[in-house]
Amino acid sequence: MIHIVELPADLPPRAWFAFDGEDLRRKVATMLDCEPWSIWDVTSAREMLEMVDAEPGQAGARERFPALCALGEANGWDTPLYRADALLGDGMLQAGDVDLIQACAAALGQRGALKLYPDDSAAMAAFERGDVEFDTHGWKARWALRQQLVELEVLADDH
Repeated sequence: MIHIVELPADLPPRAWFAFDGEDLRRKVATMLDCEPWSIWDVTSAREMLEMVDAEPGQAGARERFPALCALGEANGWDTPLYRADALLGDGMLQAGDVDLIQACAAALGQRGALKLYPDDSAAMAAFERGDVEFDTHGWKARWALRQQLVELEVLADDH
């Protein structure tokens, strides 16, 4: 599981979880009231051209869709192209890999400070050692993470 502790400046810290990257992407999109593909997506120039009922080399395609054709010709028609608006800019595509979890964290981070733990072990280690974010945001951040870990039965409630 992925554990998130949101650390808003004017509200108490809030901890929540996602089962995996796709679940995180859906939850972040819901929280930000946007489409999941603006948080993170992967496609190719060919797939985008097919969405407008065209294909590479088709008569008139270059004139009707010059940017898509230039993208396909420059990067290869089937090269994965990643979108992550919070990391790359609105609607921008990148041929290099963009990590789904990082894209979600960047999008959610636009609302305020947060700490993201990619798995139970990282969350437990942060709780046990007292992550530096807990010093910055007080004991309530650590408590929020503790409560989340107890609710998910990752940490035993010993009292």
